[in-house]
Amino acid sequence: MATPLLAQALLLDMDGTLVNSDAVVERCWRRWAARHGLEAEAVLKVVHGRQGHATMAALLPDRPMEENYAENALMLAEETADTDGVVPVAGAPAFLAGLANRPHALVTSASEELARTRMTASGLALPPVLVTAERVSASKPDPEGFLKGAAELGFAPEDCLVFEDAEVGIAAAKAAGMRVVGVGPRAAAHAPTAHVDSLESVHITKAPQGGLLITLS
Repeated sequence: MATPLLAQALLLDMDGTLVNSDAVVERCWRRWAARHGLEAEAVLKVVHGRQGHATMAALLPDRPMEENYAENALMLAEETADTDGVVPVAGAPAFLAGLANRPHALVTSASEELARTRMTASGLALPPVLVTAERVSASKPDPEGFLKGAAELGFAPEDCLVFEDAEVGIAAAKAAGMRVVGVGPRAAAHAPTAHVDSLESVHITKAPQGGLLITLS
């Protein structure tokens, strides 16, 4: 068993960390890839964790950003309307229930509408603080979202623990000066502070000295 981690607050990614939305993401981005004559598998390798316009900019580097923003708005509407196959990640319901009345925030590259739709479709309670795409000026791997989440909860970055599944999210957490628990198979290759196969392996209790004691099994 890994050494327990002490934190004052938790910052949680959504897609891939709390919610399994891979089916929707794959459907929508495969269609997008086909429209632009791109190889779908190459697109799916870079889409996770980023805001859509940032993914488009990476894949279509010569296209004006105005076009990326406009097409991303259409993509968000398409993803929000599709909840088929959106389910909680294993262990997510109990994990979030254990955080009730404890400091935690959702920090996601999704829009607020998409975040609320997917959390509701998964039967998961929304954290008290939401940092969504509209609330930041830069997408992950920029640390802005995590820093904003920490500030809104009233804690220093070093006192927060991030839960993430994607390469860009783990990079964002590190850039924010935060420790990060990688969740699931995507996270293992990106050197998180600690790694779990699923949230079923995460146990949260009140630390004797105050704060949260996170035990990983």
